[in-house]
Amino acid sequence: MGGVIGFVSKKDCVMDLFFGTDYHSHLGTKRGGMCVLQEDGFNRSIHNIENSPFRSKFESDIEEMKGNMGIGAISDGDPQPLTVYSRQGDYAITTVGRINNKKELVEELLKDRPSQFMSMSGGDINNTELVAALVSTGRDIVNGIRIAQAKIDGSVTMLILTKEGLYAARDKYGRTPLIIGKKKGAYCAASESFAFINVGYKYQRELGPAEIAFLTSEEEKTVGEPQEGMRICAFLWTYFGYTTSIYEGRNVELMRNRNGELLAQRDGDLDVDYVAGVPDSGIAHALGYANQSRVPYARPLIKYTPTWPRSFMPQNQKARNLIAKMKLVPVFQIIKDRKFVLVDDSIVRGTQLSETVSYLIENGAKEIHVRSACPPIMYGCKYLNFSRSVSDLELITRRVIQELEGVENENLSPELLAEYADSKTEKHQAMVEEIRKRLKFDSLKFQDLEDTIEAIGIDRCKLCTYCWNGKE
Repeated sequence: MGGVIGFVSKKDCVMDLFFGTDYHSHLGTKRGGMCVLQEDGFNRSIHNIENSPFRSKFESDIEEMKGNMGIGAISDGDPQPLTVYSRQGDYAITTVGRINNKKELVEELLKDRPSQFMSMSGGDINNTELVAALVSTGRDIVNGIRIAQAKIDGSVTMLILTKEGLYAARDKYGRTPLIIGKKKGAYCAASESFAFINVGYKYQRELGPAEIAFLTSEEEKTVGEPQEGMRICAFLWTYFGYTTSIYEGRNVELMRNRNGELLAQRDGDLDVDYVAGVPDSGIAHALGYANQSRVPYARPLIKYTPTWPRSFMPQNQKARNLIAKMKLVPVFQIIKDRKFVLVDDSIVRGTQLSETVSYLIENGAKEIHVRSACPPIMYGCKYLNFSRSVSDLELITRRVIQELEGVENENLSPELLAEYADSKTEKHQAMVEEIRKRLKFDSLKFQDLEDTIEAIGIDRCKLCTYCWNGKE
């Protein structure tokens, strides 16, 4: 996915930018970047963060940075922020989102005007460079942002830093958040609401869908009005968001607690000794489950964070699976001869969760009853890339459905997938049972979509639930 943050201040903001960007590290694992406006222009630094934390890569860079305005990014994809020289002047830009019609947009830009793009390894075009090219076609930056919002199929939230101030623009349907913070003599905009708290900023407001704000050290004002039709990603609360984050007024930790309570209510009485959460994103759901069920909460597996603080750092799936196992250290005295409800945030491919359950059984657990804190994932995300799937067939649900139906994946109609997604149907139950058998769980249940929406607590019409039911 990724996250962005930007600051405009009367004082030097480099340390605020350093810590604020670092606080987005849970949103991406590939690259980090910072860019500061100095007297002689932009000073930018980008590093690969796949195998070491953001802080360790940028500690030396900040010694050479000095400025009152800056932007930062944590990215699962292309290098950023980028610096741009255009007819609208010099600016730096960073984005988060996904562009589904990239090829068509690149061809359109190359056809209509003299343009060129820097190609990366493999010949691909940097998403942020493409967004900048679209913005630069406008009569001014605000008009250019509107052009980009209108033409991009997918989503793009962006920060654009100029010599005059910072433009903050949320994506067209508000699929990703963008929050304004304030302290004396300074403003900031960030993907995560908690990212600026410890550097002294207070939460002010969230931008609406497609809203464009302009920030200076003196004020923030709307220069592009928000539009109707929000579709914020529901998976932010279930998994992506950090537990201290707030989106649309709803805290992630409280949502997950409530979500776990609703899971327990559907389960009723279950003969187990402990409730446990898969570290870290399953813990808050599991605590809610334990509080509702009155079954004690325990930690049979402890995440070893000193050297493995991040999830799935390598891009290689086999390496990610190995690291997922190496991070979890068993507590034999809790595990031996005990029965567990094990709550995880979601089941995508199922590989890591299956290995975690096998690990518990190998270390003496009697039974493992798995509960997914969200509904079955039926579609790979086409807006934020949360599932990291290159095809729907990487999803365990789709592989199971294909075999149950005896047809190729492309012949699975939306109507058929909707029947499997509906928790009240026999097909849904057959799919869940087949997944349970393949992954070798003693029992398996997924959270119901209605309960997920209830736990989030905002109007369902404002939520994107595409990954679960194919509805945008």
